[in-house]
Amino acid sequence: MKTNTLSRGGNLPKCPTGIVGLDEITDGGLPAGRPTLVCGSAGSGKTMLAMEFLVRGATQYGEPGVFMMFEENVAELTANVRSLGFDLERLAAQKKLILDHVHIERSEIEETGEYDLEGLFIRLGHAVKSIGAKRVVLDTVEALFSGLPNHAILRAELRRLFRWLKDHGLTAVITGERGDQSLTRYGLEEYVADCVIILDQRIHEQISTRRLRVLKYRGSAHGTNEYPFAIGEHGLSVLPITSLRLDHEVSAKRIPTGIARLDEMLGGQGVFRGSSVLVSGSSGTGKSSIGARFADAACRRGERVLLFAYEESSAQIIRNMGSIGIDLGPWVKKGLLQIHSSRPTLQGLEQHLVMMHDAVRSFQPSIVVVDPIGNLSLDRDTSAVKPTLMRLIDFLKQQQITTLFTNLTSGGGETTENSQLGVSSLMDTWLLLRNVEFNGERNRTIYVLKSRGMAHSNQVREFVLSDKGIELVDVYLGAEHVLTGTARVAQEELERAAAALREEDHQRKLSRLASRQKAIEAQIAALRCEAEVESAEVAFSLAREMLHQRTAQQSTDVMAHLRGADKTGSGRKQGKR
Repeated sequence: MKTNTLSRGGNLPKCPTGIVGLDEITDGGLPAGRPTLVCGSAGSGKTMLAMEFLVRGATQYGEPGVFMMFEENVAELTANVRSLGFDLERLAAQKKLILDHVHIERSEIEETGEYDLEGLFIRLGHAVKSIGAKRVVLDTVEALFSGLPNHAILRAELRRLFRWLKDHGLTAVITGERGDQSLTRYGLEEYVADCVIILDQRIHEQISTRRLRVLKYRGSAHGTNEYPFAIGEHGLSVLPITSLRLDHEVSAKRIPTGIARLDEMLGGQGVFRGSSVLVSGSSGTGKSSIGARFADAACRRGERVLLFAYEESSAQIIRNMGSIGIDLGPWVKKGLLQIHSSRPTLQGLEQHLVMMHDAVRSFQPSIVVVDPIGNLSLDRDTSAVKPTLMRLIDFLKQQQITTLFTNLTSGGGETTENSQLGVSSLMDTWLLLRNVEFNGERNRTIYVLKSRGMAHSNQVREFVLSDKGIELVDVYLGAEHVLTGTARVAQEELERAAAALREEDHQRKLSRLASRQKAIEAQIAALRCEAEVESAEVAFSLAREMLHQRTAQQSTDVMAHLRGADKTGSGRKQGKR
């Protein structure tokens, strides 16, 4: 199986280590077919790194390896690395790994000018040939110096050994103890200079932190910073800054926060997936409650959530959130929610970050809640928190994970807008919670300080916690203060009373108007009746007059006829002559 890769430059073949983060820092792995020096003080993790390099090669890349040790014996080494999940006995039985302990006893060495390491070459060559090894570890070569007094001869032999490794195309890791004036006690870097990795373990304020730095790497680009790393139950984890180019993908999809009116304040749809949200405020403002509600809403959608808590245990969080109607227990049982609770003093700041990386890679959540980020510093060195969080935020954004951070701010004045950790500029959405003290009581308010890429409300809302959950209600502006709590309730009662009075007044006006309309309509009806009577009288008079006229005409016609009047009505009858 071909595992060698090329660096971005495309010139130097690389041998991947399989160690999380280290291959990113070295741009693909260690130089293939060349020796690499790993140096550091006692307890810095040299042997663990070298062993994981061999185990990952044998199990993931199909490259058998030889581990030649000069201090620990095989049984001790096998027992020591079993805690990392490495079964060396099984790998040895499968012919994927050879463990060889070379014991050097000074009293048994005859000091002759002809001493050399030819026997070591033969021993190593036989082990390499027997399993077709591609990787070799020599741990720790300083033991050779302690056994052999003639250092000049030994250096010459080591030079020949490293040339032998190169000639056989073996990717080798040589571990060495850190010296006072040089990288190693006996200047091995002079002979193994293709790639040099320095491991360091520091104690600061009684907290231990391990760091790694690639001092030199011929023919390849590499990370030059110091990177924290941890040795956990799954091996080494190195934490690089993975996205300084800010080239991660973004999503236009929105996810609800679980608080309906807060979603309305955020453009009606919530926050962008894969974005970072900061909820800051002084003590007791409800930051953890928002984080728990955010996690609960995600679990209800069937998403995985990882909650890192640095103030309360998981059982305490579940109990306390139940008082406001948020039941996280079922989600933990279903495997949708993992709560990692620890004290900040458990380990160093960057060790916490490495642990977060490992938990995220293992659980694969879509939502991460960190509550609170301020506790990670414990007022020791807040300047270190921002670059550490930058690494975490960049990593989570690369994974398209939506993250909610809570942060404790001091005081309740306007200065709370300046986040004490200076991380607000890294956040996409910033919610600010405040305690408002007025009229003998304390109430909570919330508003959106910023939310990149979306229209959002600039209004302050009162933040109410009850056994029914979280509710956002409108606040009232008084003459000098924002009215919340009982003052808001009193104002609402006044407004309801005023509205009732206005409604009653409107009804009275409408009633008067209706009465007036009825009176007018009655007057109109009376006038209409009077008009109808007069119309009837007029019609009767006209009919009577017409009757009189017809009667008179009829009487005239009858009389004329009786008198023999002609049709002309002359009144004289014409006789014959």
